Amino acid sequence: MNLKEAAAREAYLKTLLDVVGDAYKAARVETRQALETADQESGTRQVAVSLPGGPDIATVSLSSGSAEARVVDADAYTAWVLQYFGSEIERKFVTGVRKAFTDRLLKQMTAAGRTEWPDPETGVIHEVPGVEIAGTRSRTHSVRFKEHGRDKVMTAWREGRLATVALPQLTAGGAE
Repeated sequence: MNLKEAAAREAYLKTLLDVVGDAYKAARVETRQALETADQESGTRQVAVSLPGGPDIATVSLSSGSAEARVVDADAYTAWVLQYFGSEIERKFVTGVRKAFTDRLLKQMTAAGRTEWPDPETGVIHEVPGVEIAGTRSRTHSVRFKEHGRDKVMTAWREGRLATVALPQLTAGGAE
């Protein structure tokens, strides 16, 4: 293949990749919204995927997001540690909380799902300022193919059975 042919092939594939990539992103959003609705209405969190008139080829599942404690107001958090746990303060040119202490507290608050922290020595329950439980990974969904599922999709594509079901229309215009 010479340079002109290689460049042309790349340009053709890039055009197709961009169109299919945009359609894929839109399909993920639509699927995620449908899964969220199904979860709220009936508790359904996964669905089997079949080829038109064919076997199941994959399962699409909604995953749970996760949340963890994190410091969002360093000044408020540092003032609280200074007041109650002064030995955990590192004195430098600036005042800061020891990383190991913060890591331990955040881990314990993440496990509890609350920004309250019980002091194991005194039993006092502290509402820790400057910390919140916040999502670190939003809910998403995954596609898990069954054995040979991808091969079956490729066969259906080659046979033209997906043209009206899954593939975007390649229309004129919109080229860069």
